[in-house]
Amino acid sequence: MAAVSLAVFACFRHAHGATMVDMLVYRAEGQAVVRGEDLYAMRLPGWDLPATYPPFAAMLFVPSTWFDVSTLRVLVMLLNYGLLALAVHLSLKLAGWAKHNRPAVVILATGLGIWLEPVFTTFQYGQVNLGILCLVLWDLTRSDRNRFKGVGIGLATAIKITPGLFAVYLFLTGRVRAALVSAGTFLAAGLIGWALLPDASYGFWTRYLWDPSRVGVTVLVDNQSLRGAVCRLLDVNDPGLVGLAASALVGAFGLGVAVLAGRSARVLRRADAWGGVCTAFTALLVSPISWTHHWVWCIPLIALLVVEARTRARQVLLGVTLLVFLSHVMWTVPHRWGRGVAWYWQLPGALYAPIGITVLVVLGVRLYRARWQAVDATGGGARALPATEPDRDPALTNRT
Repeated sequence: MAAVSLAVFACFRHAHGATMVDMLVYRAEGQAVVRGEDLYAMRLPGWDLPATYPPFAAMLFVPSTWFDVSTLRVLVMLLNYGLLALAVHLSLKLAGWAKHNRPAVVILATGLGIWLEPVFTTFQYGQVNLGILCLVLWDLTRSDRNRFKGVGIGLATAIKITPGLFAVYLFLTGRVRAALVSAGTFLAAGLIGWALLPDASYGFWTRYLWDPSRVGVTVLVDNQSLRGAVCRLLDVNDPGLVGLAASALVGAFGLGVAVLAGRSARVLRRADAWGGVCTAFTALLVSPISWTHHWVWCIPLIALLVVEARTRARQVLLGVTLLVFLSHVMWTVPHRWGRGVAWYWQLPGALYAPIGITVLVVLGVRLYRARWQAVDATGGGARALPATEPDRDPALTNRT
């Protein structure tokens, strides 16, 4: 089944074509580095797209200049196939899927997962999202005793900034060493970029990082952040204080739920896995721009929901989540530019923000109930729940 799905996908790509425009931007960034040109003055010919990543990332794109575009398209597609399989494997590991049947599930899920809209769009654009996802998951699935835990998050942050919220999550959940390793890795990568590309580094960290207009237009339907949804709802290009307040409230709530989950291993199954997913969704929600392909974090979310689909409520949440991420419905909105969209298109045009908030709220309620049940069971103490409690995972109670 997986082979058939991948073959159908390959035929679809051949029939409809794939611009892989982001891959072309990365290649142009690598060329600017090789030629010593102004990295942030570069514009991709025919698209007028600028460089938006830090100089360190542009340096990593230099190998893409070694190949012609046709060859590079094939290589990037094959690389993303591999990264998708790795992301599925790490997601299953994070969710605690049994080892004995994990390889078969990875193969099947890779074949079917390619139709998830964030994954599908990542392949269409030639994006790096699956690589970022794998770096973070690699860290989250390692023991807290591993001295190198945090390196993956630090590298991901050096490439795309927003994964830096995971370092905050690690710090607030007591993994101080891992958080410092993340910060140190990020700083080292930044210093490498500054040493080799000083002008570009100065420009990026003092100016271009703070200009979201370089990334794109906030009101576009492609933008599935909370800010983008508010822009379309209010029919404005800038939501002002309303958008800022909404992002601040959701950001504080989301990070709070993530940290509480990460600190609840004694009363919540897969606590750290849920904490990591909630951290990711919080970052996606509060970022000014979160393109649809940034939501590849649906992969570990779905893995968690499948593993825990024991009750009717969780089965419903799993079904809704699959429906949302397989629907591609935002691409049917009449006005992709986001302005002047009728009220009945508002929800279909902004599905990812509501599902992200729903996940945070559902887990928050679940944590509240689990903690109160723990208090009731121990007469107000802080001990773990009895082994018969559905949300208790004895394997997680000894995490250090």
